[in-house]
Amino acid sequence: MAWFYLIIAGIFEVGWPVGLRLAQNSNQKMLGIAIAIICMVFSGILLYIAQKSIPMGIAYAVWTGIGIVGTFLVGVVWFNEPNSFASYCGIILILSGVVVLKFSNISVN
Repeated sequence: MAWFYLIIAGIFEVGWPVGLRLAQNSNQKMLGIAIAIICMVFSGILLYIAQKSIPMGIAYAVWTGIGIVGTFLVGVVWFNEPNSFASYCGIILILSGVVVLKFSNISVN
């Protein structure tokens, strides 16, 4: 169950940069800030819960990895942010590292 909480925390980790990006539009400033704050709170709480069963270093690396990959993909898909073959290679390396960390600690619930 801890890994489930960690994955959801990572998804919320994506939400706060998206909220800040939305806040850059003057029509959505308050909504964007509200989304960012809500996502920060839920992300932090769920990370806290996950760290009760998952070692801190692994939990933090996986949490930030999900945040990095998710934020990059949201930026490319919804905000038309620049990307390149090299940036996708970097994202694949980060994602690979997260997968290795997950399986390196397989005995943790």
